Parts: sequence; C-alpha cells; structure tokens
Amino acid sequence: MESKSSLKEHLCQLEETLLKPEIRTSPEELSKLLKDDFFEFGSSGNIWYKRDCIGDEGIGVGTMTLSNFEIHQLSEETVLTTYRIYNEIKMEHTLRSSIWKYRNGRWQMFFHQGTKTKSPL
Repeated sequence: MESKSSLKEHLCQLEETLLKPEIRTSPEELSKLLKDDFFEFGSSGNIWYKRDCIGDEGIGVGTMTLSNFEIHQLSEETVLTTYRIYNEIKMEHTLRSSIWKYRNGRWQMFFHQGTKTKSPL
C-alpha cells in the first residue's frame, strides 16, 4: 500500500483528472475512474448514478479549480477525499467529498457529493 503522502498525491491527481475536459467528455475514461455502482449527490440537489449520467458525450465540460485537498483513510482499501472546487463558469464555490475504493489494482470513485458554499475568506 502507498504511503499517506503518495496516496494523497495519487488521489488528488485522480480528482483533478475528473475535471479535465478530455476525460469528462469520454465515456470510456469515465468508466475507468467511476465504479459501476457509483452515485453522486450533486450540488444541484440531484442524485446521479453512473448508469444514468454518462451519455455519449460524457458528463459535460466545466472550468473548475480544486483546492484544500485532504484525505481521510477509512480502511486499507477505502479513502474519503475532501476539497473545495471553484467553478469558473458558474462562479460558484462548492465543498466536495468523494469515496474511493481500491479494487483489482486501481482506485475508483464509489461516491461523490458537492455542496454549495460561500467563497473562502
């Protein structure tokens, strides 16, 4: 298993990968990163499931900046990530959390939540 600092770096890279337009518009790449039973409580108030939210054009493109990334290890194979996103198009800040599970030699996102918040101080 990775050290905590390398695990934090790796999971942050995976979260940032999910923000990239070329990944967000690729159903194949999204399928690699999201577990089959993935679901999300969106900042919109909607609940999204992998089987329903990945269309032919992926999940849509945005311009987002990730900050304040932290990990919280729940078990050897399960990690909660928490961070802040600034959506440059909507000009909104959200608090984010994801649960990542390690299976078959790779990390995949199982759950994600976005909660709108005020801008940081």
